[in-house]
Amino acid sequence: MKKHAYTQVALAAMMVAAGALAQTAEVKQLPTVVITGSPIIESNNIDAFSSFSTKVTESQIKDLSALDLTSALRMTPGVQISRYDEVGSYNGNQGGAIYIRGMGASRPGSEIKTYIDDIPVYMGVWNHPLLDLLPINGMQSIDIYKSPQPQVSGNNFASINLETKRATEDGVHGEANVAAGSFGTVVTQGNLLGRQDNLDFMVAAGRIQSNGHVANSDANLQNAMARVGLKLNQNWSLGVGFLAVSNEAGDPKFSSPAARDQSSAHMFNVSVSHIHDDWTGAVKVYDNQGKNNLVNDGTWGNFNTNFHLSGVRWKEAFSPWKGGKVVAGIDYDRVQGDISGPWVGGGAPWTAATNGTANLPSFSTTSPYVSVSQTVELGNSWVAVPSAGVRYYDANNYPSKAAPHAGLSFVSENVTVYANYSEGILYPGMETYALAQAIPFMFAANSNWNQLSPSTNKHKEVGVKFTPSANTQIDVSLFKDDVSNRYVWTAPTGPYSGSFSNSYSNYNLNGLELSVKQELATNWKVFGGVTLLNSSVDTQPYIPKTALTVGVSGTIGPVRLVMDAQHQSGMNALSLDRDASVVNQYVNSFTVANARISYPIPSLGKKGEFYVAVNNIFDANYQYNPGYPMPGRNARVGLIASF
Repeated sequence: MKKHAYTQVALAAMMVAAGALAQTAEVKQLPTVVITGSPIIESNNIDAFSSFSTKVTESQIKDLSALDLTSALRMTPGVQISRYDEVGSYNGNQGGAIYIRGMGASRPGSEIKTYIDDIPVYMGVWNHPLLDLLPINGMQSIDIYKSPQPQVSGNNFASINLETKRATEDGVHGEANVAAGSFGTVVTQGNLLGRQDNLDFMVAAGRIQSNGHVANSDANLQNAMARVGLKLNQNWSLGVGFLAVSNEAGDPKFSSPAARDQSSAHMFNVSVSHIHDDWTGAVKVYDNQGKNNLVNDGTWGNFNTNFHLSGVRWKEAFSPWKGGKVVAGIDYDRVQGDISGPWVGGGAPWTAATNGTANLPSFSTTSPYVSVSQTVELGNSWVAVPSAGVRYYDANNYPSKAAPHAGLSFVSENVTVYANYSEGILYPGMETYALAQAIPFMFAANSNWNQLSPSTNKHKEVGVKFTPSANTQIDVSLFKDDVSNRYVWTAPTGPYSGSFSNSYSNYNLNGLELSVKQELATNWKVFGGVTLLNSSVDTQPYIPKTALTVGVSGTIGPVRLVMDAQHQSGMNALSLDRDASVVNQYVNSFTVANARISYPIPSLGKKGEFYVAVNNIFDANYQYNPGYPMPGRNARVGLIASF
């Protein structure tokens, strides 16, 4: 597809849809609304199974001037990021990655999985997130699940789910954002929502391009997505969704010849959902296909990867008795793909090849689960909520496993005290077989890839949610993760002798997460968060011992001001590769502050505004990876219009 095609097609679809729906529905004009959402995050949440998660909405995304998922979550307590460039991600490794409470640093593979509307979206062959496939334009919220939560999703130690926007009222409403700034950065984004009678739709498209702050740090990100929902009757609904992305980003360390990362994907899903009083459920069928090609990469040269994810997700939630809640379902996921590169295709016993290609065997997992919670009234305005559940895994290439979880919460009007235990099961994926094919001269003919066992994380957490007044919210969480059976690639002692094994030492990670939200006055809110992490393995990367976040938002007359700042202690960097002999490097502590100022323009609609975003206000010198300095002070100006 030609350059700009995704954006052009999507914008044309917006206009056609708007015109068609406008013929049967009068567009309702709504009054101007002053948005005073919380800075940094929207909320911390405890579900019916005593599990902890954090929600970031489009309000925080806008206030942070975020262009991608990395920048949208960079201030979230418990989340660390890594990147090379201001815009775009270079592969799914340290060039563009997210880490949740120390999880996510396994390459190839990852402890973190990413989803859009609960559907898996990641690089299937190498089994890790590819962040440029996850555009935030068109999303209404992002949920960060900071531990294994078998009742939510499986085959991970933590996860992120992006929810697409939905029309909540009749009529057609749209929004457009145009901005330009430092390093030749240009942003064009738009979305359109509509609902009439039993039909609703969403269309969104965006393009972000930047020359970058140094040579070969440029990027070009394009995305278009759409969703149509049809209410079949009072209880049943049908939904169809589509997403297309096309991206390119550079590695500034390799600028001659220019190293490039090119990724694209087409994702399609169909869902049938129902609501019957207190019984809800949905079946989703999905098919995601994409590629990630490296050009002139410093390690891999010209290397191409094609992936294909497909599967079914069925989930039901109901209350069969008073105070009881049951969540049950089954997930089926299948991964296929192929790779090509300078050494691929040596065969078995593997030998070096030139520009070979390898078709990879499919990897599939069937995962049924059931969870039960019960609300018990204790008197004096307190209730207890015990819960328990289990998720079972049946994988086509590896042993079957079960992951139990249990929780207990005590809840009153102003206080929630909770504790949970959950086991995360993480299966090796296609990356094991693919790596042996990618560098065949390093592996034995029998590399033991199919003799591995899944990794396990035994997670424990206790915490308190405290609301001493309507203007104050305090969240405290203490957690511990015990990780075992992590697999590694044993470095070869000679040609064709490397192999895989579950020989990495068991380790634990302890942490504390504290956050405070305070409303100071009308339309002014402050957020503060601190995360303390300590791993028993000193060499693990992206686990700063201390991370602090502060955000302030409010209005001065018609002007809205948002400021945020982050301090992060020094830490090891670079990926903790599956090769146990890898040596990580160290990056120093840093403090970075940013600001956004906006002025409402009613003639541009209820969300209309002119804004200025300034990043790295104090021109701090910092980096997430050695040799990859982040940009100094930079700014963007933009306009938002809506109807």
